[in-house]
Amino acid sequence: MRINKNTALKLFMVLAITVGFTGCSKKGSGGSSNTSTATGWKINDKKGGFQHNSKYKQQETAPGLVEVEGGTFTMGRVSDDVMHDWNNSPTQQHVQSFYMDETEVTNVMYMEYLDWLKRVYPPSEENYKNIYVGALPDTLVWRAALGYNETMTNNYLRHPAYGDYPVVGVNWIQAVEFSKWRTDRVNESVLEREGYLKRDAKILDVTAESTFSTEAYLESPSKSYGGNEEIVYKGVRNKLAGDDEATNVYAQRTSGLILPEYRLPTEAEWEYAAIALVGNREYNLYRGNKKYPWKGQYTRNGKRQSKGDQLANFKQGKGDYGGIAGWSDDNADITAPVKSYPPNDFGLYDMAGNVAEWVADVYRPIVDDEGNDFNYYRGNVYMKNKIGEDGRAEIVTAETIEYDTLSNGRIQYRNLPGQIAQEKITADDVFLRQNYTRSDNRNYRDGDVQSSRYFSYDANEEDGLDDNRKMYDSPKHYVGADSIGNMERQWDESSTRTTLVNDNVRIFKGGSWRDRAYWLDPSQRRYFPQDMATDYIGFRCAMSKVGPKSNKKTARN
Repeated sequence: MRINKNTALKLFMVLAITVGFTGCSKKGSGGSSNTSTATGWKINDKKGGFQHNSKYKQQETAPGLVEVEGGTFTMGRVSDDVMHDWNNSPTQQHVQSFYMDETEVTNVMYMEYLDWLKRVYPPSEENYKNIYVGALPDTLVWRAALGYNETMTNNYLRHPAYGDYPVVGVNWIQAVEFSKWRTDRVNESVLEREGYLKRDAKILDVTAESTFSTEAYLESPSKSYGGNEEIVYKGVRNKLAGDDEATNVYAQRTSGLILPEYRLPTEAEWEYAAIALVGNREYNLYRGNKKYPWKGQYTRNGKRQSKGDQLANFKQGKGDYGGIAGWSDDNADITAPVKSYPPNDFGLYDMAGNVAEWVADVYRPIVDDEGNDFNYYRGNVYMKNKIGEDGRAEIVTAETIEYDTLSNGRIQYRNLPGQIAQEKITADDVFLRQNYTRSDNRNYRDGDVQSSRYFSYDANEEDGLDDNRKMYDSPKHYVGADSIGNMERQWDESSTRTTLVNDNVRIFKGGSWRDRAYWLDPSQRRYFPQDMATDYIGFRCAMSKVGPKSNKKTARN
């Protein structure tokens, strides 16, 4: 059939209109990544408006970390407890994906932190005299009443021969503060790389009055570096929209550039990462029968080229810390350099032996899987930003730094200039909440008055609870300073105290160079006061993973 020109022209116009409507429909419903599917408005418009990184791919792997894909596992010990502690009964737990340090934090890494504190907050200035000193590791932990260890006391932290050895003598509080410092330095570097901060300002322009804090930057970018706009750029290229023109935006959460905080891993995360079931999925191991971070039931290497060598650094017998001359089967007597032994299947080194490691949790003899079996953690103390008279978050200054006096009399800083001042949440903040009802949850369901058999209230107590009726009646010592700075100590001499467990003792995991093979089992758990240090406890950092559980596009069958 022949079609004349007029008919052909009409058909062409109908087809063009149809295609045009189809194209508009697709674009308006989300065909363009820079068009809102809710309103049809432009996103990342260079003229202003809502900014969102619609081209975000996945979280950047921060320095020193390896990814640990989350999953379910049996936390605790299924075999008999020969020590009869009964504090690690098996429970089924699930942890989300996260990142963890490939190795323990080393002396070099910690000395970089000390150098920064000393340079930015000179101890010679009255306002800052306790900051650097409070962060110093206790090198005297190496001393023994019947042993000569002065070489480690004088050299272990700073001598280059020990640079790649794990740092020790660091208490739990110091490890937490190091993690906060590391968060700010890494995010500072990321923002500098992306053009939001002046290049090399973190070295050349940083002072006590001009520092970078991640949370303070997100709250009020203009106050970072003391409000110096020559360092904190406001006009940057709108990379989200692909434009070359400068726009008046700062980096925000929606930019996808700010990394989550470095922190201590939770006990569940540490144990899950140490067991590393990712490379070994036999059913009995999944149910908690894997004894070490490596495969097998023995501590010695079975491979031909290194057969008989120990797979970790630990005490092998009374007076035997490293074998005999000529055949040092673990090649160490005290700690060993990181990466001296093979990694586990997650790529993590020294998850057994070398040094034991602090984790985030407050110690309790039980893991309360009835209270929670997802990202289990005991130790939440919820805080909020302190708001000033101007309605904005208060930034800590040299005059408002807060300090704590530890049980050994040392002074430890609680916050630093440039950070946001924090305060506890109040009853108004938790009114009608169902998921939590108070700021301090460290003794929730095991240690608080409601969980004791002598439940009662005391109108004289600030929180309304009878402080003398708590389940864990550990000694209550007082260490502080009087009005002129002299140290005051008051010891609890009560003969009725029955435990050392309280809300200020923290769990440490893994065996160390001082421990026998029994403690290499990742399910073992011990505790130590959070403000004390030893020569066998170190730490490593973790970081939460945002986004999907894994980077695989499809689920595994």
